[in-house]
Amino acid sequence: MESIRFIHTADLHLGSPFVGMKGLRKEQWKKLKDSTLDAFDRLIQHALKEKPDFVLIVGDIYDGEDRSIRAQARFQQGMQQLAEQKIPVIISYGNHDHLSGNWTRFNLPENVHTFDDSVSQFNLETAGGSVIFTGFSYGKRHVSESMVEHYPQATDTDSYQIGMLHGSLEGDSTHAVYAPFKKEQLLSKHYDYWALGHIHKRQELHREPSIIYPGNIQGRHRKESGVKGFYDVTLSKRDTALEFIPTSVVQFEQVAIPVKGLLHMNELIDACRQELSLLGEAAGTAIVDIVFTELDRESFQLLAEIPESELLETLQESMDALDYFIWIQGIQFQQAESETELSPLGATLVQAIEGWSTEEWKTVLKDLYRHPKSSRFLEPLADQSVGDLQQAAAQKIRRSMQAGE
Repeated sequence: MESIRFIHTADLHLGSPFVGMKGLRKEQWKKLKDSTLDAFDRLIQHALKEKPDFVLIVGDIYDGEDRSIRAQARFQQGMQQLAEQKIPVIISYGNHDHLSGNWTRFNLPENVHTFDDSVSQFNLETAGGSVIFTGFSYGKRHVSESMVEHYPQATDTDSYQIGMLHGSLEGDSTHAVYAPFKKEQLLSKHYDYWALGHIHKRQELHREPSIIYPGNIQGRHRKESGVKGFYDVTLSKRDTALEFIPTSVVQFEQVAIPVKGLLHMNELIDACRQELSLLGEAAGTAIVDIVFTELDRESFQLLAEIPESELLETLQESMDALDYFIWIQGIQFQQAESETELSPLGATLVQAIEGWSTEEWKTVLKDLYRHPKSSRFLEPLADQSVGDLQQAAAQKIRRSMQAGE
């Protein structure tokens, strides 16, 4: 058999709302809002240029079960472009765009095959040989059972066998657990390739056969940092070649700025501008969290004398002089314990806050969330946002409660 070549992508999240992003100018906000759609266009352009045997999309094409009309229109256009070049597309829908949602339907062209909510197989003839795909789409948002148990073992050795599964490796708590599986379960099916989706971090769980998470095509918040994209895969019965293709339009990053020995604010601004200019050259557009590192007593005193909101605004404005769109969304402080030892009271407060549960945070902040004016500007408290709150509160305490003060 000859080798086959295909694109493996997942978690497009077209139409992502990018909640929590504040302070951007109109043109900056538009670039961010359109970033998932533009990243998808980069994927389509790669496919049109390279003309693979087929394209696999493993769940969460859309960000929500309502599937926005704008996102669907862009996706339908992409599928039509692939149809005109006779490139087949095989789709399984995930927990975000499950089949029970309510949405205005768009008719996809005949080159697209979509799995329904039960595990089934689809056969495709390619120039490199016959390919049998096994997969399913989420019929509802929560699929907690181990769906891989319904996947048949490969018996046709004259065909390529590819499994498509939008789900979680058992024990991985980075995302909500859906359709959990064990690596040993996948290997026992004797497929030639497992195309996974759901986890937004690029991962290679096994080689020969390859079990692959491509990650998402565009980061959506600070926890989805780095370059995002998809895999261009060449598969034979002997080996697998994976080429990662970047698609990120806006890159989320955490950037360390060493500040040891800095005495003046202009020195701090220049250090930030220099480091972020390098990031701009590499990424083009980025949304960053700055982490000030190597704080000594002098630099700590410099930063402690200015309110954090004012410091953030000053640094944001200083980035306007760059040739790239770099937006600073937050500031963190990594302090040397020997230089900035916490007072006993400060240490006690930090320890207490780090132990609070989500429910305890809701109790502490209930007056703020009940206020008729402030509440409409606040995001709902969830486990993820509580982690950010704990980190920010601890930083505030460390900045203001040094030993000896």
